[in-house]
Amino acid sequence: MSSTQPLLTSTIEADDPLPPAAPSRVSAPNAPPPPQVVLTPTNHANTGKLATTPGDAEAGLAGIFRQSAHPIALAVLWLLRVAAVAVYVLCGFFTDNYVLSTVVVVVLLAMDFWNTRNVAGRILVGLRFWNQVDEDGESYWVFESRDPSRPANPVDSRMFWTALYVFPVLWLLLLIVSILKFSISFLPIVVLALVFNITNVIGFTYADRDAKQRWAQQGYGLAGLGGFGGQILSSAVSGTVGRLFGR
Repeated sequence: MSSTQPLLTSTIEADDPLPPAAPSRVSAPNAPPPPQVVLTPTNHANTGKLATTPGDAEAGLAGIFRQSAHPIALAVLWLLRVAAVAVYVLCGFFTDNYVLSTVVVVVLLAMDFWNTRNVAGRILVGLRFWNQVDEDGESYWVFESRDPSRPANPVDSRMFWTALYVFPVLWLLLLIVSILKFSISFLPIVVLALVFNITNVIGFTYADRDAKQRWAQQGYGLAGLGGFGGQILSSAVSGTVGRLFGR
């Protein structure tokens, strides 16, 4: 092997040209800095917050029960009242049996009267009443009220008082219609419905007035007692009106 013979006989081709490099973005010394992105918090997470006042309550039936503290008691109150009116108005379209219609309406009215007086009033607005006769044969009212430090839910209170005052008006209108149509056979049912409804109206109205008077006089001193405490009206209030309420 000659020392002058080259080691590599093939030629080496040049590499492919590289793509032009992207020009780097160099800021001028006096260029203003880019604007900063500021993240502003929104209130989307608070859209499901429960309302604390009647004005904050959602509209619609679902919103009312969602805002209610006792939706079952509220639903039973309205269900019994609406059912009694609906059965009375629509019973003639489904059956001609007067006895069956009367029994169903009377049972619904009795259930509504007991539920409103002993369950719904106590749970929804913290009020209850009954009539009691002492050993001397004198009749007087006994009222129970909620501790003023635990106010009622505003939605429950509004719906309870609405049901309490609206349905007697409906039964009064049905009484007028029965008289105009000469439906004498249905008059006893309407009169019984008015007696039950007006009894609850008077009882809870007096109970609410009595509770407010005691809270104002005692300066919410009932908070230390807790629960419910029986309260008795004076004999001047009981009188003749007190005898309308039988326990």
